[in-house]
Amino acid sequence: MSHESVDVLIIGAGASGAALAWSLLETRMRILCLEQGDHLADKDFPSRRGDYELARYGAFSADPNIRQARQDYPINVKESCIAPVNWCGVGGSTMNFLGHWPRLRPSDFRTKTLDGVGADWPLDYHTIAPFYDMNDRNIGASGLGGNPAYPDYTPPHPPIPIGILGQTLAKGFNALGWHWWPSDVAILSQDDDGRQKCVNAGTCDLGCAAGAKGGANFTYWPMLENAGVELRTNARVREILVDEATGLATGALYHDLDGQLHEQKAALVVMACNGIGTPRILLNSKSKSFPDGLANHSGLVGKNLMFHPLTGVAGVFDEAMKGHEGPMACSILSQEFYESDPTRGFVRGYGLHSGRSTTPMTYALGGYGVDAPIAWGAEHREIMDNIYPYLAGLTVVTEDLPEAHNCVTLDPDLTDSDGIPAPKITYRLSDNTRAMLKHGEERAKEVLLAAGAKQVLAKNDDKVWWRAGWHQMGTCRMGNDAEKSVVNAWGRCHDVKNLFIVDGSIFVTAGAVNPTSTIQALALYIGDQIKTNIETLFD
Repeated sequence: MSHESVDVLIIGAGASGAALAWSLLETRMRILCLEQGDHLADKDFPSRRGDYELARYGAFSADPNIRQARQDYPINVKESCIAPVNWCGVGGSTMNFLGHWPRLRPSDFRTKTLDGVGADWPLDYHTIAPFYDMNDRNIGASGLGGNPAYPDYTPPHPPIPIGILGQTLAKGFNALGWHWWPSDVAILSQDDDGRQKCVNAGTCDLGCAAGAKGGANFTYWPMLENAGVELRTNARVREILVDEATGLATGALYHDLDGQLHEQKAALVVMACNGIGTPRILLNSKSKSFPDGLANHSGLVGKNLMFHPLTGVAGVFDEAMKGHEGPMACSILSQEFYESDPTRGFVRGYGLHSGRSTTPMTYALGGYGVDAPIAWGAEHREIMDNIYPYLAGLTVVTEDLPEAHNCVTLDPDLTDSDGIPAPKITYRLSDNTRAMLKHGEERAKEVLLAAGAKQVLAKNDDKVWWRAGWHQMGTCRMGNDAEKSVVNAWGRCHDVKNLFIVDGSIFVTAGAVNPTSTIQALALYIGDQIKTNIETLFD
């Protein structure tokens, strides 16, 4: 079945696709977004249920290999030490992300020049700073201005209270003379434009019942649908089509809920399917012009996959930390060890992020990515009574360097329910990352002890958290050289002049912070560049 052509076809209704669509509203072009999932109604949020914690291990798991919903695609992770996680539906992974909202730092855009690793971005921090600000206003970011780790900026709302847990850890950082600052968050600290402020339920990943979290479902999509942007759900894209004569993309083939195949034509096509979903579709879009996958003359589609390998350390204190009260991932963070220091034995650095504790059942079942439930019986009672309430933890968030052998390919056998090849992840930790994790674990112990912890709990091994692949970056990197990148400095594919990519796959380096703020800022920047170059867009 073929549909009437549109001006702009966006594949994916998550963070980047929504931001790009909003940027293009003023052009009055006809915009259509295809989303393989559906809307999740407020009444269906697990946070509305009494048994909400169970949802993390079933239908609302962040891991598609556990959810196995119709709209999900399986991911082969047998050759990876980190499992990618995502959400397929309107809002994308902002449905179950935790709202942590730091920006990349200026050095992240110049790692080759500064440290001789990775590659320099074809733009810099100051180029996208106005779009960070714009996006912060759109999603309702909260935070404290004046962070000395960044060029000056101020989030639109005051910071979320850091709680007893944050105050306690801050004392440890102060005692050591190390940087810390209240976390920027995509969560409202005060009511704003019909949205309610955070109520400290601690269910950020299970559908924010208050609507305080700045997911694309609560922020961009209401504006977009009111403005007439068409959103077609349950539309799973199979491949992007190309005109062999012109070399331009003509649209996409997608399956509807019944498996029926449709062709959607468009003048401009935008990929917004995250760092795994986008290369998957491009690699499956083969033709005479692109036998190795669409826009892949460089051979870099799917290469240089970056995560943020994580480990954690917790301290047990005399005073109850009330860690389960408040936004789960958001208290304070330190960037004391973010930049390179040759005396440490590794290049680049990491952040120490203080999140609050998980809820009781989640902790008992092993928390996030650990999957090692605590023992039953007397030991279980001891831990839940005398350790869990008094815990304050630090997560070591490392910068992953781009390496070509870490990649997304198409699995030769595994498919989704429509027969589209599933992605296969090949990923291993570098020695640089292992050294970084070890250093970060030791520094975290120092902070906890300086803060007054009477006991420190750490894994004391080099294994990273398994289900920690929230941040998927680098698989269609941007750059000025068509032989060394997939898209140019404003998201346009070198090989296909009317094909754009706006998600985390265009990252050149990963930084050591959550990427969603930067993903959306880049999408707004790319939208601005499309408008600026509209008359010569396909030249």
